[in-house]
Amino acid sequence: MAVLASFGRFDVVFVAYAPFASDRNNDRNNVKEDGLMVRAGEVEHGERIAENAESVWNWSSPAGRVRATRRAALIARAAELTSGMHVLELGCGTGLFTERFAASGAKVHAIDISNDLLTQARERSLGDDVVFALDDAENLSFADDSFDAVVGSSVLHHLDLECALHEAVRVLTPGGRMAFAEPNMANPQIALQRSVPAFRRWAGESPEETAFFRWRLARRLRRSGFVDIRIQPFDFLHPFVPESLIPVVRGIGRVVEQLPLVREIAGSLLISARRGEEGAKFSEDHERSVRDMPAPRS
Repeated sequence: MAVLASFGRFDVVFVAYAPFASDRNNDRNNVKEDGLMVRAGEVEHGERIAENAESVWNWSSPAGRVRATRRAALIARAAELTSGMHVLELGCGTGLFTERFAASGAKVHAIDISNDLLTQARERSLGDDVVFALDDAENLSFADDSFDAVVGSSVLHHLDLECALHEAVRVLTPGGRMAFAEPNMANPQIALQRSVPAFRRWAGESPEETAFFRWRLARRLRRSGFVDIRIQPFDFLHPFVPESLIPVVRGIGRVVEQLPLVREIAGSLLISARRGEEGAKFSEDHERSVRDMPAPRS
């Protein structure tokens, strides 16, 4: 049986390997901006796409809007967002998902490393319970145990995963939850886009982007101090599906998401976990290992 899964701008049947972001530290191009350590490539990417970011991210088409609504609902449910919770959103971009997270009644502190994208996000005027701020997900400015949940959409694959998970554990309250939706490296098209430079450039991706295999990601989460880890493949609705066909394709996709093996090539991964009792210890051990590292050669 042949099953086609395509996400982005073309259909392929190709599987390849691309490293985790944390395996590429030697290739980082870091700059200091407003006291934050951020990647120059990501900041430049945000500036370049700011005017039509949601189109670049494929959220503006009819199918894209359906996907965004469902994705936000899945993340909010996995994070157990409720009224009054203090929530940190990483990589908020234009605030598209922030608006949906805030609808839960939670108090959302949404951060990004791109001032250009944050300018658009602030134009949404989401009220006093939503704060947009420039910050670095790999070196957060918040105190320990500050948030009941940490959430985000398509952001972890831009980051040094070890640093980002360490920071998420650190700022979560004991028992706090994290929930993210990220690209699935087992999806043929995503594997091609992440692994072949020519396709990466054509797809308009930033230089730091990668994707995740769910079994490897689960190990990373466990080592970082998370427990109750769930990673579910989902999303077979291509953003370029014609509006008239969305109900049919969406219905078929929901069925395929329940099929063993076949579901593994879905376009996205829904990731959720809880900070375990050992979370603080993992965070302290990580900080100690970073302090003990030799200074980089100039």
